[in-house]
Amino acid sequence: MARTHILRTTAVLAAATTIAVTGCTKSAEEASGGSGGAATSEEASQVIERTSSETCTNPSPSDMQLSEMKVGFSQSENEQNPFRATETESVRAAVEENAQELVYTNANSDQAKQLSDIRSMINQGVDALIVAPISATGLQSAFDAANEAGIPVVTIDRQTEGTPCEDYLTFLGSDFREQGVRAAEAMVEAIDGEGRIAEIQGAPGSDVATLRTEGFESVISENPDMQIVAQQPGNWSTSEAQQVMSQLLISNPDINGVYTHSDTMALGALTAIQNSGKTAGEDIQVVSIDGTRDAVSRVAEGEIHAVVETNPRFGPAAIQMLEDWFAGEEVPQEVIMKDSLYTEDNAQEALDSGKAY
Repeated sequence: MARTHILRTTAVLAAATTIAVTGCTKSAEEASGGSGGAATSEEASQVIERTSSETCTNPSPSDMQLSEMKVGFSQSENEQNPFRATETESVRAAVEENAQELVYTNANSDQAKQLSDIRSMINQGVDALIVAPISATGLQSAFDAANEAGIPVVTIDRQTEGTPCEDYLTFLGSDFREQGVRAAEAMVEAIDGEGRIAEIQGAPGSDVATLRTEGFESVISENPDMQIVAQQPGNWSTSEAQQVMSQLLISNPDINGVYTHSDTMALGALTAIQNSGKTAGEDIQVVSIDGTRDAVSRVAEGEIHAVVETNPRFGPAAIQMLEDWFAGEEVPQEVIMKDSLYTEDNAQEALDSGKAY
């Protein structure tokens, strides 16, 4: 059943109309001749796995096109992280192709800066916002400010507190629990359903880490000859994961499987395994999540058994949600991205095509 978005609808149309005029940087001819529409929809369908049945609809559709509007993007982290770099590239390309102007900020993992960035973009007159939250909490005041101004907010990658269709428009991201399930299924295959597994988790309390653990455990618990003998946080860090793995190999020398919540931590685990005199891919099977080039190349080389992708290419789907919102069409409250599974069968292809990031 469709829900009516309760953004302050008395402000939506007026705000969009007034703000977009001040944000124009393209000529009228360029604005009316954008290459969005069907092309955007096709690109979005290529990255969307499924959408929720719950939707929201703009009660006051705009007469303006997205090609006449200014879109703000609040990035959460430094783009030395390959996921963030690819995410930004995807959003930037989609916005620049389909909207009038992109306003970009990067909070560099600073929650206070992200709040300030979002408020600044609102003050600059953006018509829509795409936000990659730093954490699951702390953005409510920014949502309130956007709501007051009648600005729809699309959140991506990391779920945050608040209610879709009320505090923000929609969430786009991976199914983190399903990622854990797929990683576990790959591990069952890698060690033939028998062995002792170490799990190097992300940051404690992170919804991503929690769900990736839940999904993994749900499959391993159904395999009586497999046991998770250690679960320790690596905090998404290569160096911390290396240290954790080194200690685990001493306390549990019979480990034959390692599951890491991120590729950065998988690389640290590989170094520890090598330093211990064991061989990854032979003595110890490694399964990871993300899809970075560094990790996928290790899959191609046989050091990592499998990598479950976390798709960072949100741009086309985010633009599609905004186009539908402004047109008065139904927008799903949640959009789950398509995530690939990289194994020895397709790792080299992913590297050659540029799909691995």
